[in-house]
Amino acid sequence: MIKKWAWMIMQQIEPKRDMKAEGSSGLAAAARQHGPDEVRRNCRSGVLRGPTAGLAPGYVQGNLAILPRALADDFLRFATLNPKPCPIIGIGEAGNPKISALGADLDIRTDLPLYRVWRHGELVDEITDITSVWRDDLVSFVIGCSFSFEEALIADGLSIRHIDANSNVPMYRTTIECKPAGAFSGPMVVSMRPFKPADAIRAIQITTRFPTVHGAPVHIGRPDLIGIADIAKPDYGDPVDIHDDEIPVFWACGVTPQSIIANVRPDFAITHAPGCMLVTDLLNVSLAIQ
Repeated sequence: MIKKWAWMIMQQIEPKRDMKAEGSSGLAAAARQHGPDEVRRNCRSGVLRGPTAGLAPGYVQGNLAILPRALADDFLRFATLNPKPCPIIGIGEAGNPKISALGADLDIRTDLPLYRVWRHGELVDEITDITSVWRDDLVSFVIGCSFSFEEALIADGLSIRHIDANSNVPMYRTTIECKPAGAFSGPMVVSMRPFKPADAIRAIQITTRFPTVHGAPVHIGRPDLIGIADIAKPDYGDPVDIHDDEIPVFWACGVTPQSIIANVRPDFAITHAPGCMLVTDLLNVSLAIQ
């Protein structure tokens, strides 16, 4: 089942990846100056331990969820039913830490700055290398990240508050329920970026072109309507200022699986630490709908 779905997902992505071979103007060349392979090497060596926003410009970053094979089919169905928070861009074979479609030298055990280890739904550790806890039955899911569409927003002249502040994007658990599948159910997590109303409209137009990295926002305006009691206190990431002439805009977030894991309480799971993504060899422009 996993192999079938993985093939179908990668079939949607692979043809667009040819843009890299063909040369996507000067973007790929510029990105290679601080490319994804360099970021991954810095993760492996322990040099990079923090958020990856703004690193390897031009390249796709991904959220991570690693689960035992016994739960993998249920999670894949959950992600398929909830493409806004969980748009899958890569799946590993059980026990195999390599996902060559996302990076020739990629090792899922070492190539993120910081991982979270979960047991029975409880966060038990944050480590920079998961080799010591890796198992032969683990299946890796890489989920699209909003960092990809942020590049398009900036290119259009829109300011991203958390990037300007050199901080992590604020993320919140909500009362928006995901569609259940098998063992998996629970609330959506969203990320927030404040914009002036006119810029918010433009942000919606731009991000709609990126369905494989969360797409258009799921909510605009009053945070209390989606269960956020205090927007100054995010559940993950860092708070940012919202000016009097701005409104908060909320996108579905790839941290959602962490909220689901806390709800479902599987025996074992591994995720990325919020903001600490896997940097892949895919180009952001390959994910945009023209």
